[in-house]
Amino acid sequence: MKANFHTHTTFCDGRDTPEAMVRAALAKGFDALGFSSHSEMLRDPAAYVAEIRALAERYRGRIRILCGLEADWPCPFDLSPYDYVIGSVHFLPSPSGARLAIDHSPEILAGILRDAFGGDGAALVRAYFAAEREMVAAGRFDIVGHPDLVRKFNATHPFFDEGAAWYREELERTADVIAASGKVVEVNTGAIARGWLDDAYPSPAFRALLRARGVRFVLSADAHAAEALDGAFDRFASVDGLLDVSDVEGFYGQRIKNSFSPLTRGRTNF
Repeated sequence: MKANFHTHTTFCDGRDTPEAMVRAALAKGFDALGFSSHSEMLRDPAAYVAEIRALAERYRGRIRILCGLEADWPCPFDLSPYDYVIGSVHFLPSPSGARLAIDHSPEILAGILRDAFGGDGAALVRAYFAAEREMVAAGRFDIVGHPDLVRKFNATHPFFDEGAAWYREELERTADVIAASGKVVEVNTGAIARGWLDDAYPSPAFRALLRARGVRFVLSADAHAAEALDGAFDRFASVDGLLDVSDVEGFYGQRIKNSFSPLTRGRTNF
């Protein structure tokens, strides 16, 4: 079963409309497509949900369509309208209360590193993983999104040593919390499509730590354009621990078992 559950459109920072994404998914042989607008950028949640539900009806029998959300931690929004939720950390808090976006550009990250962390890359990375663990421990969501996003620019604009002992300790602590939560982790190929990395999130070392703790994975494109819906899927389709998403009950649990039908999830925020 070919599927992607991390898809962005013109409702947030994606290039293409939802229907353009559906048509591209059909052309690429997809069986299912899940939309996951950023909660921070979603200005009209009702319109978003209505459009995705309408597409699900329009293309019923040709492709399964789900309406999800990528909830940026911390997320104060109502999560009940969505079929599934990806929990992600894109921001760190500052002493002034501002939210610091760690993945917008190397230049913005360099400013955050300088102004908020005094140039201490380890302090920034530790703050990121602390937020990740807090989200996983507290969150009512289904998929852990790109759990080491903090390294997005590290290959081209290095600011910390991924081989350092302290970094491995952060990965181990985070893997412990994820394993205890029972959450699925995405193997996210988005940074490959956008030219920042030549590997997925989480890194091979992080994946190994998660796998050793029994964590399962789902392949994800984090697509912001139609051509990227299956970006680098061929490279990661055989990752150990990858869930077969045709096993809907195993992937999402009983709540989404019946043909990816719309659900009442009974949650408010996380």
